Amino acid sequence: MTAASEKIVTPANGCIGILGGGQLGRMLAVAASNLGLKTCILAPEKNSPAFDVAAFSICADYDDGDALSAFAQAADVVTYEFENVPVDTVVSLEARGALVMPGARALAAAQDRLIEKQFIESLGAEVAPYHAVETLEDLETGLSRIGAPAILKTRRLGYDGKGQTRIKSPGGHGPDALSNTWEAAKQKAWEEIGARPSILEGFIDFSCEISIIGARGQDGQIALYDAAENHHENGILRRSAAPASAPTDSIAAAQDITAKLLSTLEYVGVVGVEFFVKKDGDVIVNEFAPRVHNSGHWTLDACPTSQFEQHIRAVAGWPLGSPERALDAQMLNILGEEATGWEGRDLEPGARLHLYGKSEVKAGRKMGHLTKVGQRKA
Repeated sequence: MTAASEKIVTPANGCIGILGGGQLGRMLAVAASNLGLKTCILAPEKNSPAFDVAAFSICADYDDGDALSAFAQAADVVTYEFENVPVDTVVSLEARGALVMPGARALAAAQDRLIEKQFIESLGAEVAPYHAVETLEDLETGLSRIGAPAILKTRRLGYDGKGQTRIKSPGGHGPDALSNTWEAAKQKAWEEIGARPSILEGFIDFSCEISIIGARGQDGQIALYDAAENHHENGILRRSAAPASAPTDSIAAAQDITAKLLSTLEYVGVVGVEFFVKKDGDVIVNEFAPRVHNSGHWTLDACPTSQFEQHIRAVAGWPLGSPERALDAQMLNILGEEATGWEGRDLEPGARLHLYGKSEVKAGRKMGHLTKVGQRKA
């Protein structure tokens, strides 16, 4: 970072602008408040959970020029809580004099799966076999090169299992097959992702999935949390446990890749990087998110500095806090109707409840999480 791009935000009157008003924005706002900092949230949804805990809020679209001007004026620095904030919004804010962290480069890379894969490969890290797909003919070429089963993903705007579909082997059966014909399965997959620019990914024979939550400060300081082991259901993260059961060498390799990613992007803030650990111990990067990450929620209850406080410290120009894990922890996402009735339940010892204040319950929607902490780390 150059001196011109550094900014120290001080308590009492300091304000962090956050693009996005979901649960991550809410928890960032709470973390900022605990440090004596105010937050201003800009989000288009009128019932955004983060509005409830922020000092200021602006309900407007991300391309609303007047709203962006007011937002840039209110905030000392700007960050974001999800990676699908339009890059044009960040560019527009910077043109209005706002300092945005992480910058547009990280956001642009994470928003496009093809650019993301190419960037990760440029770090010397391994990714799953992939093929760029612009047409049905490209899909056929990719399948002939990668083989099946495989997964077709839109290049943009995909998360929590959205924007992707599986393609089984020729003659396969299942809910993702229109019939038992290979041609029909390919055509159906192409239609399911909207016939849009995509990438085809080969499946990985892995032993477990892990993620590394890392942070980089304005001064270049890097802090890495212990690896979490992740378990998904229907494309949605269901459970994260720390420490992970992966081999020590695998975790070290994943941490090295995360640190290199942070340095290469001159990143400021918290990042989440997901990995597959192969049966031989090698690690493959699945994807990275330029923000605080669902698999790092356990840090709220098991670390002296949570990922949310760490992110606020980084973008505010403060020294990073300790990422050391003090307790074993298991985070369970609370989805849909599972969020109802907690006011009448007794929590087991060591369990800590976090509900996000969302007004509408939807099947599969992340409504909160429960963290179970265990024996203190030896």
